[in-house]
Amino acid sequence: MHRIDPVSIQLFLAAAREGSIKRAAETEHIAQSALSRRIADLERSLGVTLLVRSPSGVALTEAGVRALELGRKLNEDIAAFAREVQDLGDQVAGTVRLSASPSSIVGFLPERLHAFRASHPHVDIALHERSTSETLRACLADHADVGVGVAIDGARGLESWHFAQDPLMVLLPAGHALAARTGLRYAEVLQYPLVIVQQGGALDTELRDRAAEAGLPMRQSVAVSSFEAACRMVEAGLGLAVIPHSATTAYAGTRGFVRVPLDEPWRQRELRVYAPRKTPRLRAVEALIAALRAEPPAGPSEGG
Repeated sequence: MHRIDPVSIQLFLAAAREGSIKRAAETEHIAQSALSRRIADLERSLGVTLLVRSPSGVALTEAGVRALELGRKLNEDIAAFAREVQDLGDQVAGTVRLSASPSSIVGFLPERLHAFRASHPHVDIALHERSTSETLRACLADHADVGVGVAIDGARGLESWHFAQDPLMVLLPAGHALAARTGLRYAEVLQYPLVIVQQGGALDTELRDRAAEAGLPMRQSVAVSSFEAACRMVEAGLGLAVIPHSATTAYAGTRGFVRVPLDEPWRQRELRVYAPRKTPRLRAVEALIAALRAEPPAGPSEGG
């Protein structure tokens, strides 16, 4: 058997993921003919067919399915090899896999990551946006080195540290009857249809639980997948939204929005940094954790 090129395995994984040679070539920034040739060379080296080609795309053979499983693991092992060897150099270097919730990305991480990169120019951040529950699972499965998400009790197998306070606000259209208020109880908010963000997520679950505790129905106007979309729906008059302060600051920047604090004891929402319990950690990972734990100067996106 000829020597197998890791790059060819990477290209095979891309084709399997995309279901198309053409799309894989676009994502990997390589000519379509070159990618097809590299996969054909890989198949010849292995002595098996991995992909069935057709005008509509590619499909995995039985050998291709197994090659996909092993190739993914090999890819992870190569990445771990590079990260751990880089960690032994004179400089703090390497790639840190960071998984973070949408609100932390919108409201806090850009500035903190910019400051971290300025002080650690040889460290790359591979940032993935995930819900808090997905972030915790990624950390536990060793798919992420560091996570940022909403505080959750009993995150077993993980260490956590305070990251930021991100209290809940009520977002209303500018001409709404409650727009002039300085605070709103949740019972008042529930009198109106709500724009739901990330149905089934941590925030949606909490809001539904609080409504049930109060014995009040929660009327859904529309469900969206992002805070930006929620703000646009509120601006158009489709309902009110209860979202983190960071999101209202980032997206509610037009005269079509009014932000009013939610007047409830549970409005305070803590974000935390999570990491798997490991000793020792890579120096780049330790450096990022330390940077995220550090209290930044007070700014408009950190307040309540």
